[in-house]
Amino acid sequence: MINMKTERTFLMLGALSAFIGVATGAFGAHVLKSRLSADMLAVFEVGVRYQMYHAFALIAAAWVQTKWPSPAVITGAWCFVIGTLLFSGSLYVLSVSGIKGFGAITPLGGLAFLAGWACLAWAVWKAKP
Repeated sequence: MINMKTERTFLMLGALSAFIGVATGAFGAHVLKSRLSADMLAVFEVGVRYQMYHAFALIAAAWVQTKWPSPAVITGAWCFVIGTLLFSGSLYVLSVSGIKGFGAITPLGGLAFLAGWACLAWAVWKAKP
């Protein structure tokens, strides 16, 4: 049985994350460009890029859940959400504040992203044809 609420939740979160990614990218390009060093602007842009990648990953996870429902897909999608908050969020704060300690959080977000992709791959691998 397909849980439509789950798919809708992840589709909505993916679309919202993409919206925020576009807005954040525009903010960086138009407002922060003159206020941040080139290095810190590059850090900010990495955060935007990975947020956009994983917004689409959430949308893909929603689709996979409709085709091959699995707890692993749900876990993977939540890993994408957590990864975006930790990875992109820490890079945004680091680049704007200059507080280097936020860089220590970034790898945790990267691990969450990796876990999300592993869960998604596992769910598809184990799916019945």
